[in-house]
Amino acid sequence: MVPTITRIESTEFSYPVEDLGYSPNGFSLVYEPGNTLERKLFGLRVHTDAGVTGEYVGGNSPAFAQVNLVADYLVGKNPLHREKHWSEMKRALRKYDRMGIGPLDIALWDFAGKYYDAPIHELLGTYRRRIPTYASTYQGDRNGGLDSPAAFADFAETCRDMGYPAYKMHVWGGEWRDADELVEAVRAVGERVGDEMDLMLDPACELETFADALRVGKACDEAGFLWYEDPYRDGGISQHAHRKLRQHLDTPILQTEHVRGLEPFTDFVATEATDFVRADPEYDGGITGAIKRARIAEGFGLDCEFHAPGPAQRQCIAAIRNTNYYEMALVHPDVPNTQPPVYLDGYADMLDAIDGDGTVEVPDGPGLGVTYDWDYVEENALGGRVYE
Repeated sequence: MVPTITRIESTEFSYPVEDLGYSPNGFSLVYEPGNTLERKLFGLRVHTDAGVTGEYVGGNSPAFAQVNLVADYLVGKNPLHREKHWSEMKRALRKYDRMGIGPLDIALWDFAGKYYDAPIHELLGTYRRRIPTYASTYQGDRNGGLDSPAAFADFAETCRDMGYPAYKMHVWGGEWRDADELVEAVRAVGERVGDEMDLMLDPACELETFADALRVGKACDEAGFLWYEDPYRDGGISQHAHRKLRQHLDTPILQTEHVRGLEPFTDFVATEATDFVRADPEYDGGITGAIKRARIAEGFGLDCEFHAPGPAQRQCIAAIRNTNYYEMALVHPDVPNTQPPVYLDGYADMLDAIDGDGTVEVPDGPGLGVTYDWDYVEENALGGRVYE
């Protein structure tokens, strides 16, 4: 029997995160003691006449606006024809950033794994079963958490003592932005743990000038950082700017988190505008698109580092040779990660989720390998759509 998609459901829901708020510009998540932030995510279910449902929880409102444009196309189609559907959705969303493909493609891969009773990494071709992991911090705050270079260095020591082999800083932004203090933080962390951990810096495009990006990069050189990511206000998309920055630094550049589309990504690599590249199943057209990025990077002899934590990321990394770390983000000494409370099987992306060797395991159940709490999603629903 050929399986057919009969109905697709998307449900927006909310959940609270204690002691979390926004930086003064209202864009970046930071430690805010006493505040409760309501986070919003989507749950997606792709129902079929095979009695198997593809599932995924994640995404955001802009992505699901695009899901609304292409979900009807999938109804009545064979869910196993992922490559065909990926190509058609890519064309249909050509006017947009195509982030709506990601949740749908991930759910189709989850269906395939359940249909064949195998984890996604086995369908892709397994390379590893455990993944070295780095601690990736929230942005700095002024609220008594990661509020100084010393605080970032202290937390780096904590992460080292927990078993993390690597540590990445997201530092101050908005009204708290200060390139001089960022240089101090790079030096402080490098002096404290640089001989024991791989170190990375991600200013998240906060630095306002090439001069500041260059000055901070020179500090990374002195401290022996593994990579320098999305430094300044080009938004992480200028091939020329990052090629010029590379010419002045020894620290490798990591780019393409914000470069949407497979062809612009390939151009970024071909023009030697980065050293490491980024992929994300949500951002880059699902597991299908993220794996394409990793294979392109492999052909150029580069490493592809996956953005953010999640079961889809773990399944991808398990099937890729040319990658180094899993990103445990966002972590902080005083506030939990933003992981939604929707896992019934103990899956976790919290600070303490690593083992003593600093690794996380890859879920080995069918599909994504996780069991979602759909009762929680429905009980905290804000709205949704059904396509049939």
